[in-house]
Amino acid sequence: MAASNARSLASCIFCKIIKGDIPSFKLIETEHTFSFLDIGPLSKGHALVIPKYHAEKLHDTPDEYLAEAMPIAKKIATALGAENYNILQNNGRIAHQEVDHVHFHVIPKPAASDDQGLVIGWPAQKISMDELKALHEELKGKL
Repeated sequence: MAASNARSLASCIFCKIIKGDIPSFKLIETEHTFSFLDIGPLSKGHALVIPKYHAEKLHDTPDEYLAEAMPIAKKIATALGAENYNILQNNGRIAHQEVDHVHFHVIPKPAASDDQGLVIGWPAQKISMDELKALHEELKGKL
């Protein structure tokens, strides 16, 4: 583990949860991943899936620490019996995230609230087909 990663790890609440320094309602733990119930849930069963590698951004997290995140999120959603749910990845302060450690939310959407979705404060943008095609070609070239 890099030295800067070790320094960040010491003050990160999620890293403390992984180490067991802060109690949690653990759901699934693997070599690279840890999941637990959110203590401030948006709905019953709201859970977090986190890599055991401390990084603030997804692109800074090694692939092996991300490989299990979606399969674990799927297992949690299935166990909850959640037919409707959202999977959200943190995006820092712009998304009102308080913990600077990559994490994924599994948020069940109760059937009784089908008319109330999760509100995201980013308005959809209009883009022409030509702009979309150019962006597609640019990204394909980088992938």
